[in-house]
Order: sequence, then structure tokens, then C-alpha cells
Amino acid sequence: MQKLTSLADLTALDVDTIIDVRSPAEYAEDHVPGAINLPVLDNEERARVGTIYKQQSPFLARKIGAALVFRNAAAHIETRLAVHEGGWQPLVYCWRGGQRSGAFAWMLREIGWRADTIEGGYQSYRRLVVQALYDTPLQMPVIQLAGYTGTAKTDLLARVAHHGVQVLDLEGLARHRGSILGDLADPQPSQKAFETALAAELGQLDPARPVLVEAESSTIGDLTLPPSLWAAMKDAPVISVDAPLEARARYLSEVYTDVLEDRAGLKAKLHPLRRFRGHELVDAWNRLIDAGEMVALCRSLAADHYDPAYEKSNAPLLPRIARRIDAPDLGETALNGTAARIAQAVQEISSTPARSVI
Repeated sequence: MQKLTSLADLTALDVDTIIDVRSPAEYAEDHVPGAINLPVLDNEERARVGTIYKQQSPFLARKIGAALVFRNAAAHIETRLAVHEGGWQPLVYCWRGGQRSGAFAWMLREIGWRADTIEGGYQSYRRLVVQALYDTPLQMPVIQLAGYTGTAKTDLLARVAHHGVQVLDLEGLARHRGSILGDLADPQPSQKAFETALAAELGQLDPARPVLVEAESSTIGDLTLPPSLWAAMKDAPVISVDAPLEARARYLSEVYTDVLEDRAGLKAKLHPLRRFRGHELVDAWNRLIDAGEMVALCRSLAADHYDPAYEKSNAPLLPRIARRIDAPDLGETALNGTAARIAQAVQEISSTPARSVI
């Protein structure tokens, strides 16, 4: 049985495959990174056994559960696991490292595979994630990348990474682009799954070097930034990207093409803003949508909705702006140049003890 004392222990384990034998619903909420799901009880079976345990008899529940576990385990061995040779070394876990994983690992060992389990199961792993993100201060210094909506911050993060800067794409991990138009095609992950992905990303970073993150509020869509990261972000120096309204409008019209092409869906997204921006403005947006004037629509959305909201919510950032980067053009070539200047600014800020506002 493998005991995990830190998240780094997981990557150091000499195993071929990590197997989560919990139900599909448990796996979907969150799981150990890289684990495959081979449930020994499906969602309905798990609910049935639990009901029998509570309402009838623990012994009857264990007896019925055992029959289901071994039947499902046999099916996995005949199908997905049939390709493995004798030297295969899997690591198995369930909720608490108990009956489900123990039974499956025993069967695998009886076949001749070198199966092991995680002591404490998923819950032991989850405790390590909480310890890293809730109970321990972030190990590396943080620098925030700020700017009005449409200044290509997410795009710039990826380009800055090519210059050797450590970056953390929070919106990518949260599967959300941080605006009323920003929900991605896939639903957001659960809070636990977001934190698992975040902990994995942070674990790959060098704590001696700064990490650049996009300036965010404490929430991204329906997800909340964990305390250790949010505390570091609140005190972090800021690099602000400044781009003219027209350049931002054109960039938004290009990056949100998928959203803008769905005219009915777009109107539905904008409809709740009647309460905050008034019927007259939203009616004007709808006319621009009907006319296909998407650059003009993005220009008005930026000037009349996003910019006022940004100025209000990001006022606390102003005293911490350490560098301002002018980006008059947001085209492909210009963005590469802007990314290089941001990378240089990161280096200057991280090597300067006294942070001055420029």
C-alpha cells in the first residue's frame, strides 16, 4: 500500500497505470491526475448498495456489493485490461482506500500483476490538494497581467511562455474566458477538479522563479480561486497592457467568432444586461447583431459595458502597477513583440527589490 505524504509523491511512484475504481459520478467530480476510471460499482449500483446498508443490513449490503464488484472487475479484466502482460504494475484507489480498491487490487495480484493501492484512497489525495492550496502559502512569487477586455491577455500569456517565463492560465484551467461572452463550449469543471488541475500545474513550476497570471477576481465563472493563490495575487505587482479601443474591438470580434455567429444565443447572453445597462443600449446591441456589425458591437460592448466594470473592479490594482506596456496593434506580429516586452518586464520586476509605479 502506497502512502502519499505530498503531491510530489504521486509523480515519483513507479507505476504503469493509475486506476480509479469509484463510480463514474465520483470520478467525474474529481480524480487523481492521469487516472483512468474502471468502476467496480456504477452510479446506480453504488446507490443501491448504500441504501441496503442503511435501511436493511450492512452484511447484506457487503454481500450484494461483493458480487457486483467481482462481476464488474471480471468484465474489466476481459476487456480494457486484457492487453497487459505479466509485468504490468497498476495503482488502484477508491474513496477511502477500502473495500472496492482492495478487492480489485487483490484480484489483479492473484492474476500475477503487481497491483498496489493508495492508503486512504482519493480522500488522502484530496487532503494533500487542500493542504497545498488552502493551508500553505504559495511558494513562488506572482506577477499579474492586467488590461481592459480585449487586450489579448490570454493570448499573450501563451506567447510570453515561449520566452521562458512561467505562466499559469487560470481561465484555461477553469474553462471560462472571464466575461459574459466567455463560457466555453464545455461546462466548467467542478471546484475540486479545478483545484486538482491547479495543484498539478503549480507542482510543475519552479518555486524560485515568478509566475505570470492574468489578473482575475476571486471567481472565474462558477469557480473560486483557492486562498493561497488568491492571497498571493492580491499582493502581486501588476503589468498592465494598454491597447486602443478600436484595436480591442477588432480583436474581440475575431476571438469570439464562435459566440458572435450564434445571433440568437448572443442576444440571450446580452439580455440580462438590460437590468444594468438599460433597454436602450441592449436594443442598440441587438440592432448591430441583426446587421452583422460585429466590430461595432464589440466596440460598444467594450466601451459601454466591459470598460466601466473593469475600472470599478480593478481599482485596487492601480497602486501595484509596476509596468505599463503599450500595445497599439493586436495583430499576430505585434502580439509577439508585446509578449517579448512583457517577458522583459517580468524579469525586471523579479530582479528589482523596490517596485516602482511606471
